[in-house]
Amino acid sequence: MAQSSPSTGKVITTSLIVTGNMLGAGILALPVDLGPAGLFPAVLGALGVWALMTCTGLIIARQPFLAQNRDADLPTFFEVVLGPVGKWVSVAANLVIFYGLLTAYLAGVASVLVESLGLAVPSWVALAGYFCIATLFASFGDVVLRKGATVFMTIMWGLFAVLVVMVVPHFEGHGARGVDLVFFTSALPILVVAFNFHNVIPTLCRVLDHDRQAITRAIWFGSGLGLTMTLIWTVAAMLTLPMESANGVDIISAFKLNEPATVPLSRLITSRLFLDVSVAFAVVAMTTAYMATGVAMLSFLRDVGGRMGRNRLVVWLTAFVPPLLVGALYPNIFIDALNVVGGIGVGSLFGILPGLLLIRQGEPGSRRRLAGWGIVCFFSVVLLVEIAQMTGLVHITPDVEYWNARQGR
Repeated sequence: MAQSSPSTGKVITTSLIVTGNMLGAGILALPVDLGPAGLFPAVLGALGVWALMTCTGLIIARQPFLAQNRDADLPTFFEVVLGPVGKWVSVAANLVIFYGLLTAYLAGVASVLVESLGLAVPSWVALAGYFCIATLFASFGDVVLRKGATVFMTIMWGLFAVLVVMVVPHFEGHGARGVDLVFFTSALPILVVAFNFHNVIPTLCRVLDHDRQAITRAIWFGSGLGLTMTLIWTVAAMLTLPMESANGVDIISAFKLNEPATVPLSRLITSRLFLDVSVAFAVVAMTTAYMATGVAMLSFLRDVGGRMGRNRLVVWLTAFVPPLLVGALYPNIFIDALNVVGGIGVGSLFGILPGLLLIRQGEPGSRRRLAGWGIVCFFSVVLLVEIAQMTGLVHITPDVEYWNARQGR
């Protein structure tokens, strides 16, 4: 008897894993890290990178190997399709992604709790407290993730709607008054990480019984929903916050301090309701993504750990203790961690490698192979931009004088 396709309800709830994985630190960092480029580059760049990232996700999800080897994760997949080099690039990039994202979520929530709520505790205390709760959720696996994602996304939509309604009366149109394409290039890594959901693809495929049509619908719906919310939030924040101001409540100051966008917004909109809702939204968004990333991290470590991968305690400690320690030692690492994740980890693993897959599987001169080369070239630029900034070869900062002139100051 032929196996029935997953129900529409299962496809929708599974697609929320994709959305939840996207709407973590990226949605909170985009207005700050991309804002000094201007509103129009931010919107057009987001649309372009979203489309590209969704396509690379579909490239991975449609590979027959994942359906034929249902317990395999991405390192084993890339080893089979691209050889030993593919595996070790995958392992190295995955470590950057997982540890970077988990650290960014922990640091981001700690920053929101301490800076917005004014908690009279060190950042590491807030971070450790949040770690205990969020990691508990992330430790339960695929089933709890799928059900939990639905609950968290429902809460997030409600909070998101309230935030947008409260921000609209404060629109000033600051971000729409200029364009800085030089700074835009420096923000490419944050755009890549904002639309990354690829680590949950093996989990998504297993949940949907490797049904190709169901997986395709889940990815497009989940990533499209994430794009919609990201664009609405980014535009709202950039139209509300000034680029630069005397009191430091602005996008450029938040950029220098590695703060999520909710922090300066809660200072600008002096309402207790807005403060509470913005904090709740940030915590729920990053918790949803932390859960998805944590589940994918555990699956990854079991895949590459060999015999040690069978020891649940060792896998758990390896997954979650390093981000806790790094976040506690460097509490202001939020945006810096995301840039490293996007430029080096995500760009290599979910950009360059899927592009190489198309090149390898396409006929000479075919559209498939040409598309593969285009993908490789774009993500190679993203990688080079991040490496250049990390090593100090290039130092791109917001053009304060330009934005002051645009704001009439």
